[in-house]
Amino acid sequence: MADKAKIAVIGAGLMGHGIAQVFALAGHPVTIYDAVEASLKTVRDRIAANLRDLDQDVTAYERVTPTGDLAEAVREADYVVEAAPEDLGLKQKLFADIEGHVRPDTILASNTSVIPITQIMGNLKRRERALGTHWWNPPFLVPLVEVIGTEWTSQAAIDFTMKLHADAGKTPAHVKKDVPGFIGNRLQHALWREAVSLVERGICDAETVDTVIKAAFGRRLAVLGPLENADMVGTDLTLAIHKTVLPDIDSHPGPSPYLEKLVADGKLGFKSGEGFRKWTPEQQADLRAKVVKHLKAALAADRQGE
Repeated sequence: MADKAKIAVIGAGLMGHGIAQVFALAGHPVTIYDAVEASLKTVRDRIAANLRDLDQDVTAYERVTPTGDLAEAVREADYVVEAAPEDLGLKQKLFADIEGHVRPDTILASNTSVIPITQIMGNLKRRERALGTHWWNPPFLVPLVEVIGTEWTSQAAIDFTMKLHADAGKTPAHVKKDVPGFIGNRLQHALWREAVSLVERGICDAETVDTVIKAAFGRRLAVLGPLENADMVGTDLTLAIHKTVLPDIDSHPGPSPYLEKLVADGKLGFKSGEGFRKWTPEQQADLRAKVVKHLKAALAADRQGE
C-alpha cells in the first residue's frame, strides 16, 4: 500500500464526517459515501468549518471527495470504515455490498459503539481482513479509537489499523476479545449503572451524583487511570475497600427499573426537556458548550505537548 492509504468512509453524518476530517488532515485521500444527498452536499463545508474552528489546515477538506455511488467510493480504497447508524442489519447489508467492490486485501472496519464485530462481519467471505473501530464523539476532538479484532481477524489487519490511526494522531487501543461495548463503554456504563442506582435508592439526587464525579475522581481521570490509582494506593488497600463496598454496589444484570420508568413516562433527557433532571433549552446549550470547550482545551494542550 502507498504511504498515504486511500480511505473510504461510509456515512457522512456526525461520526462519518469527523472520521473523514481526521484522515484528510493527516494527508490521506478520502472518499465519503452517503445515500442521503443533503448530507453529501454539506460534508466538505462541515469539515472546513471544524478545521477553521480548531485553527487547523482548512485546505485538508479538499482531500475529501463525496459520492453517492458506493462502488465508486470503495473501489480504489485501501481501508474502508463504515459509520452508519447502530443497526446490525444495515451494517451487515452494507458490508455484503462493499465486499463485492473492493480488492481482496482492502481492510474493512465497522465503527460501532457496542455491537459485537463478530455479528457484523460474520457473513463476509474474507473475514480475516475485517475488524471494528470505535471512535468517540466528536471524532476530531476525542483521541481514543478502540480497534477490535474477531476470532478471524489477521494480525496484519490489526497492525495496519493501529498504525494508521496512530499516524493520524489518534490513540488506538487494541481490544483483544470481541465483547459487547468493548472497553470504554463497558467501563462507562458500569459507572452509569451505579449512578442510576444511587438516585433510585434515594442516596442522593442526580445533580449530586454528577457533582461528586466532576469534583472528585473525575478531576484525576485524564492523567490517573483506575488501575494506576489502585497501584498507587496499594492493591492491599484496594482489596480491603472492595470487600466492604462491592457487596453493596448494584449488580442487577439488566437495565434499572428507574431508568425504564423514565423512558416509559416520556422523560427522555434533552430531547423532551426532562430525564434524571429538568433541562431548559438554555441549560442544554450551556452544557454542550462546556463539553466542547473542555475537549478543545484538552486537544490544544495535547498539541502544545507534541
